[in-house]
Amino acid sequence: MNLRESWLLFALGSAFFAALTALFGKLGVTGINSNLATFIRTIVILLVTAGILSLRGEWSRVDSLPVRSWVFLVLSGIATGLSWLCYYRALQLGPVSKVAPIDKLSVAIAMLLGVLVLGEQVSWPLAIGGGLIVAGAVVIAVF
Repeated sequence: MNLRESWLLFALGSAFFAALTALFGKLGVTGINSNLATFIRTIVILLVTAGILSLRGEWSRVDSLPVRSWVFLVLSGIATGLSWLCYYRALQLGPVSKVAPIDKLSVAIAMLLGVLVLGEQVSWPLAIGGGLIVAGAVVIAVF
C-alpha cells in the first residue's frame, strides 16, 4: 500500500485537523457573532483550497463537470454550511470538550447513512464501533 495514497493517512489527517478546528474555533469565536466567524472560516477555506489547486495545477473547467456532481456537491456545500453554523454556535455556548465529541456523532450517522442510502455492508466491527461512538457521545452529553 502506497502510504501517500492511503485513505487511512488522509482520514487521520482529517481527524487531526478537525481537532485543531475545534480548538481554534473555540478561541476564535469568543466575543464575536458565530455566523460571522463561520463566514470568515469559509473565506479562508476557499483561499487555501484555491491555492492548493493552483500549486498542483488541478484547475479544470467547471462547465465540463457532470450535472449529478454539481447537484450533490451543492447539497454537500449546503449541509456543510449548516453544520458549521451549528458547530460554531455550539462552541460559543458550550465547552469544546463536550461540543466536539457530540459533533462527532456525525461519524455514526454517516455510517448509518452509508448502509441505508449507499447499500454499504453492515459488519460486526462497524456495528460495534458505531454503537460505541453513540454510547461515548451520550456519556459525554449526560454526565
